[in-house]
Amino acid sequence: MDNSSGVGVLDKAALVLSALESGPATLAGLVAATGLARPTAHRLAVALEHHRMVARDMQGRFILGPRLAELAAAAGEDRLLATAGPVLTHLRDVTGESAQLYRRQGDMRICVAAAERLSGLRDTVPVGSTLTMKAGSSAQILMAWEEPERLHRGLQGARFTATALSGVRRRGWAQSIGEREPGVASVSAPVRGPSNRVVAAVSVSGPIERLTRHPGRMHAQAVIDAASRLSEALRRSS
Repeated sequence: MDNSSGVGVLDKAALVLSALESGPATLAGLVAATGLARPTAHRLAVALEHHRMVARDMQGRFILGPRLAELAAAAGEDRLLATAGPVLTHLRDVTGESAQLYRRQGDMRICVAAAERLSGLRDTVPVGSTLTMKAGSSAQILMAWEEPERLHRGLQGARFTATALSGVRRRGWAQSIGEREPGVASVSAPVRGPSNRVVAAVSVSGPIERLTRHPGRMHAQAVIDAASRLSEALRRSS
């Protein structure tokens, strides 16, 4: 079968990625595996590294990059959303607060599913809303387990600190009190894909008057349980 698409540079990039599927490779290893000229193999690997589709290991060898895992997670989003509805509804009913599911999209986070509180004061985040990655408990969750370089960049201008994110990793949940929006508190926990990578954040949010200035004490366990149910569903469907 002819593997040529007619777009030469893409075909060569695909050769590089396929070669790395079997494990780390030096530049010489890439040349041997792909049959590409050394300068071409180097140029493509470095370009793919720029787009995070290729990375380097501790020995400086080329490996598959984190962007591929992110794309794979996005491809699995339909499985996540199929499970999210009943889990968020249960979380809302248990806590009495609005529940949301967020995914990272570039430098923003997007609400991909929600279950609204049925009455009274609500913190409504419509599905499809894009919110900042610089504030809020779900932003903390989506940032806390990032690779160091991306974490460092993301902290610039953020309302939370590296120390706060260290606490999030230790506890396994995050809270915010008026961080994204005055008067609103929230609690979030990570949803993990089959490779244990954080692919989404589950949150409950509402007025500080109800959630208090220690919302994690009230709702952390319920949010963690919801996140665990979604993580388990992703593992089962992989």
